[in-house]
Amino acid sequence: MRQPHVDDCVRLTCDLPDLSLHRGQVGVVRSTWCEPLTAYEVEFHAGLDHETRALVMAEQLQVEENQAREITAGA
Repeated sequence: MRQPHVDDCVRLTCDLPDLSLHRGQVGVVRSTWCEPLTAYEVEFHAGLDHETRALVMAEQLQVEENQAREITAGA
């Protein structure tokens, strides 16, 4: 499985209850943090008017290849 990059669609592989994020939610990587460990700032949308950004470790994410292609094709 490849590492996420900025603008990749990713799916959570675990719950993040402190942020009310749940396994299976899809978000978009907005930035990569490298120190002291690699983490990704991911933007999640809940409804039309609510957005949550979270720093997520690589092992908590799965890159969604199909959705990335759909978004690119639709742009």
